[in-house]
Amino acid sequence: MRGYRSTIGNVVYRFDDIKTLLGKASPGRSGDDLAGLSAASAEERVAAQMALSDIPLKTFLNEPVVPYESDEVTRLIAGEHDPGAFAPVAHLTIGDFRDWLLSERVTGKILAALGTGLTPEMAAAVSKIMRLQDLVTVAAKIRVITSFRNTLGLAGRLSTRLQPNHPTDHPKGVAASIIDGLSYANGDAVIGINPVSDNLESVETLLRLLDHVRESYRIPTQTCVLAHVTTTMDAMRRGAPVDLVFQSIAGTEAANASFGTNIAMLREAREQAIELRRGTLGDNVMYFETGQGSALSANAHHGVDQQTCEARAYGLARHFQPLLVNTVVGFIGPEYLYNGKQILRAALEDHFCGKLLGLPMGCDICYTNHAEADQDDMDALLTMLGAAGVNYIMGVPGADDVMLNYQSTSFHDALYVRGVFGLRPAPEFEAWFEQVRQELPRMAGLLLEA
Repeated sequence: MRGYRSTIGNVVYRFDDIKTLLGKASPGRSGDDLAGLSAASAEERVAAQMALSDIPLKTFLNEPVVPYESDEVTRLIAGEHDPGAFAPVAHLTIGDFRDWLLSERVTGKILAALGTGLTPEMAAAVSKIMRLQDLVTVAAKIRVITSFRNTLGLAGRLSTRLQPNHPTDHPKGVAASIIDGLSYANGDAVIGINPVSDNLESVETLLRLLDHVRESYRIPTQTCVLAHVTTTMDAMRRGAPVDLVFQSIAGTEAANASFGTNIAMLREAREQAIELRRGTLGDNVMYFETGQGSALSANAHHGVDQQTCEARAYGLARHFQPLLVNTVVGFIGPEYLYNGKQILRAALEDHFCGKLLGLPMGCDICYTNHAEADQDDMDALLTMLGAAGVNYIMGVPGADDVMLNYQSTSFHDALYVRGVFGLRPAPEFEAWFEQVRQELPRMAGLLLEA
């Protein structure tokens, strides 16, 4: 395996292999510093970006960053690469590819056809030499449309996950948050609860509560309890009303093993959910969450920088044709993304890479309370993602998740970004909301009494 080099002035910078080069070329973040993968100086970072710009895209087909023999995610990515889709850009370097993506003649339709021809490492590589406005410009061209009980990802639309988490999973507390969110037209992407307990009975109780609310209001949306995939599979076997199968995933086999999952398990879960035939418009039944730093936190990153590992998670996700994918960008903490600047950059990278690879990308615009970030940083990120055409964001009561103890976006934040950009909810959900909005207070009282 050959090395790479770049010269600035009289200094020659050498990089032993492609994964070293990718790490050194990454814009600065605390996780790569922690892992010892980042550039030692701004000059070395620029040198790495220059060297990376000159590498042909096809190089990434022959130099996997995680060994093929020992990693099932690498094997999946390699096995699903489409040479025909890749052909229009096969002659380009990373630098040329950036220019091509930004060209006015390259439309969303062209990019949609390209997706299966790209590997995650290609997407990660080009993102490292792009400015924030570049990431927004290209992502805004791409629409990824999915469906279950409604249609998500259409142009001019912005959806939300209504996140009614409760510190004790109390049904009335959950129901009150759901009603609050619905009154602000939140919940068209999914009404999804992070359960306090992964206990099967508790998860089933929440699943039946969500289904009762959805049926009572006749809401054209989907519901999900974000339990472990094995718990959800057990719930389906027991006849629980499961719409979507959730799982956190990462970009290496070892990192997924730390989550207690693998490709075969996810395939089985998807098949099981499709067999329930609960979708009325489509059968996109999977919901994945990801986040930069997860592979590093599991000591399962194989010396690969955290943003490239994150893009590899998208290569895994697209195999399952999910309804929803979102990066929970600032959730892991400042050890991986130290401040608002790093969180903003990472979110726009993730959104760009995911959409370029053909995924219906959302973002949990969030930070932990010990990060060097605040709600102003989240407002800036929310606005940029609105411009970039993000599929969906989170709707959390007051933007403060009282169960997971982190800060996200509120029901009001969704109103803000929809208003500024002239965006609307999913069409089926919007039509429902217009019909029932005057009746919601009365319906809420009856539901809470029940």
